[in-house]
Amino acid sequence: MEDQTQQEQASPAVQKRVRDSFDRQGLMAHLGARLAHVGPGRVHIVLPARPEVTQQHGYVHAGATSAIADSAGGYAALTLFDEASEVLTVEYKINLLAPAAGDRLEAIGTVLRSGRTLTVCQLEVYGVQGDSEQKLVANGQQTLIRVNRPAE
Repeated sequence: MEDQTQQEQASPAVQKRVRDSFDRQGLMAHLGARLAHVGPGRVHIVLPARPEVTQQHGYVHAGATSAIADSAGGYAALTLFDEASEVLTVEYKINLLAPAAGDRLEAIGTVLRSGRTLTVCQLEVYGVQGDSEQKLVANGQQTLIRVNRPAE
């Protein structure tokens, strides 16, 4: 996980579109997740570790871990499309590498290849303790499809 201050930021218009969409997601709000970085083809989502998102052993639940990974990849893809486009997940595979422990989880979605129809993203989730200790707890890959934004 690299220092966010060194990462390129998406344009203000793209950041607004991604943040507005993220704010409409009931699940992310329910989990207490927030956007931490929006860059071209790369999005970070942070999930504070709280009792409400843990499983019976006190680790962050795999469902919450997977949900933030899926959203990070989806929003990373969205940063590369025009405002008339949306993305939907076609499939994703995630490997849970270690118990999801720490003060918070940080999911990073990175576009590997963006196409006219399908986009493939790398997904990484880190358990973060304090300001310096981080451990890769999950990684995966995702395929998304670009669709036209529904009429409002």
